[in-house]
Amino acid sequence: MALVMVQGNRIKAGNHAFFPPISSSRLNWHTDGMSEQFRTSVLMVCTGNLYRSPLAAGLLRQRLAGPGRVPIGVTSAGTAAVPGTPVPAAVMAFLQPQGGDPTKPVARRLTTELVERADLVLGAAVEHREAAVRLAPARALPRAFTLREFARLLRQEDAAGIADPTARLTALVRAAAARRGSVRVAGAEEDVADPVGSDQSVLRACAARIEDAVERIARAMLGGQVNGAPD
Repeated sequence: MALVMVQGNRIKAGNHAFFPPISSSRLNWHTDGMSEQFRTSVLMVCTGNLYRSPLAAGLLRQRLAGPGRVPIGVTSAGTAAVPGTPVPAAVMAFLQPQGGDPTKPVARRLTTELVERADLVLGAAVEHREAAVRLAPARALPRAFTLREFARLLRQEDAAGIADPTARLTALVRAAAARRGSVRVAGAEEDVADPVGSDQSVLRACAARIEDAVERIARAMLGGQVNGAPD
């Protein structure tokens, strides 16, 4: 059993702390990220849409949902998801304070339409990035990365002087795509392994790798420092 504690406005699970989520009145797990209220959206992808991609999407949403909320939607899907399967309670523990949001997200399958509507696609592993590109090559090729690959490719100067959040993201994606061929990224070593069927220690390690990358990406999107690389 994982020990989950609330400390101020952060949730602590093991050695890792997370910000609490926005309320269900402001968040719909799957329609929120692609709805008309957002001009720009980020799509997280894993295999079952049960652990890695909903966790990454939830963490990024939280970081973009503070004061002066960034108008960028974040959603998720799985390459082999069984639609309607509930996201495990162990994952939700990382995203909800005790007695928090009663929303129960469920899995959905990655589709061509989802890829074509996304401005940035982030896969938990190389196979997920490649799956998105196969579905919509022209759209996804310059916009699809693995989560940790994208975080590693970001640079502080990529969106310097750009205040608009959607324009910042466009600049960050363009620069990362251009840099991809000249900066060594460790391929499969950057993948976030699937924790399905593993114990809580593996899930915590998975969450830590995801959070490291999400934190760096969120800082870049919000105009903060992005020095260093994800651990």
